[in-house]
Amino acid sequence: MYDLIIIGGGPIGIACGIAAKQAGLKYLIIEKGYLVNSLYHYPHSMTFFSTADKLEIGGIPFIAQNTKPTRAEALEYYRKVSMHHKINIHLQERLLNIQKQENAFKVESDEGEYQTKYVTLATGFYDLVNPLNIPGENLPKVAHYYKDPHPYFEHRVVVVGAANSAVDAALELYRKGAKEVTMIIREKEVSPRVKYWVRPDIINRIEEGSIKAYYEASLTEIREGEVDFIQNGEKHTIPNDSVLALTGYRPDFKMLKNFGLQFSDEPSHKPLYKPETMESSAPGIFLAGVICGGLETNKWFIENSRVHADMIVKEIERREAQD
Repeated sequence: MYDLIIIGGGPIGIACGIAAKQAGLKYLIIEKGYLVNSLYHYPHSMTFFSTADKLEIGGIPFIAQNTKPTRAEALEYYRKVSMHHKINIHLQERLLNIQKQENAFKVESDEGEYQTKYVTLATGFYDLVNPLNIPGENLPKVAHYYKDPHPYFEHRVVVVGAANSAVDAALELYRKGAKEVTMIIREKEVSPRVKYWVRPDIINRIEEGSIKAYYEASLTEIREGEVDFIQNGEKHTIPNDSVLALTGYRPDFKMLKNFGLQFSDEPSHKPLYKPETMESSAPGIFLAGVICGGLETNKWFIENSRVHADMIVKEIERREAQD
């Protein structure tokens, strides 16, 4: 019997494990991929928006070469934190179900079953993409994640989206030898949330014609060798070798509903929880990290959700002391 099982081995899941260990709780972290799996799948050349100190967990300083750390530095840091605290984590183990029993939960995975008094969901949102729902989306030339510019050398690339991931990809592809980079942007402008030191760069590249951009436009069909899009009611067709559909990501709402969670009626579809304890609408199941924002995946980051770990563990300690 565990006191706490944490689903998700990202930075916030690790922080929850550290807080549980320091409180003397018997805990386990279950992660379906690698350690900090979402960060591992970020673009290889990515630089964080946050400074290194705001990414720290477990009382371990994060020393980076520059003010804003890189993906590689973050992976190295979280490995060191995990080794230092000797966290109890099962990697590449997929959660199947969480079932409420009389005084505990039965947690089922593809590796076995566990009993626990409490559960924390720190699963993030990076694994489920927002689909385009258009013909040709499943062609091999289409990707929803961008890692490295090399495969796109001499390619005519269409980038769908105008937030940070799309802008970063478009700029790197342009500078690393893509034959042509075209952005299909649903809004009237590049997202105001794009990193402040990057946004002027993409705007200047668009204005000078180095990167093409179609605003208030939507991709409608993808075929081998070309794509269709609509802008101002007019259909356009352009030659194309690769499509990066960087349209954002979302939590696994179906899975969360199966666990008994309820959600707000707002467009954000946020799961309901108590902000003072982080307990969800399903008693005994807590939420930590970006999962708290529902579809508003830009509301929670490592830097402002690190506190969730201590809040959850303190509430568990309070309840255990009463029993």
